Amino acid sequence: MFDSLIMILVALFTLASAFCLYWLLGQRGIAMFMEYREMFTNSARANLSDSVMVADTGRLFYANVVAMVVVPLLVWVIVGDWMIALVLFGLLAALPQYAYRRMRKKRMKKFEIQLPDALSMMSGSLKAGASLSIAIDSMVMEMPDPISQEFELFRREQKLGADFETAMKHMEHRIPVIDFQLVVSALRISREVGGNLTEVMESMADTLRKKAMMEGKIQSLTAQGTMQGYVMACLPIGIGAILMFMEPVHMGKLFNTDIGYMTLGVIVVMEFLGFMTIRKITSIDV
Repeated sequence: MFDSLIMILVALFTLASAFCLYWLLGQRGIAMFMEYREMFTNSARANLSDSVMVADTGRLFYANVVAMVVVPLLVWVIVGDWMIALVLFGLLAALPQYAYRRMRKKRMKKFEIQLPDALSMMSGSLKAGASLSIAIDSMVMEMPDPISQEFELFRREQKLGADFETAMKHMEHRIPVIDFQLVVSALRISREVGGNLTEVMESMADTLRKKAMMEGKIQSLTAQGTMQGYVMACLPIGIGAILMFMEPVHMGKLFNTDIGYMTLGVIVVMEFLGFMTIRKITSIDV
């Protein structure tokens, strides 16, 4: 009887401990989920705001969570390899940040390409006798996005009471492009010490066009090296796929043994380092 009572107490204690552990892990899991949600939505809101885009960050978060859960599970059920599902989970987790950076980089590049034409247009308006504000308004109406959006925000800040220097600082913060920073510095110097603003804009537009031409020549000269980097990165993958089709038994050991996983890890790291090295060599800043 006494032994039975002890066994019952031990069982109750074990159940209580398991419940407490489950509750603590659940609370910690919920806290981590909320922290990740807040980090994701704040990052998405900031990145979309920098790109002058409006979207429901809550829906983006839940879509990303569903993709991170459903897609790896489907791959695991179909393929039967948890390692591939885990790698896919990591890729889906990193995909939003990569997409934001890609969109922002594309927007900044487009802004940089449009900047010389915008300066030439404002210079022409100044030659016709218009003020700088009217020249900017004319340029906003004529130029496409994204440069028209950014200067429109600049003009709206001024209309709401911000002075020229403050609005320009905010725009410079949104557009971290070296060419635009040079233009801002030229405008500040011209406003502080005086001078012919029309000639300054024409000179800046001509300089930026020559810089763009030089960058284009460099890209054409380094295109072969860049292509070699992509070929080097894709060639082992292609050879591995062919060998997997020809010798599935021997190649299958890469995906179902510990040594195979270690080998794949070394291959991925070496591929990444080689690709980044070639990309660094072929990337020349003007």
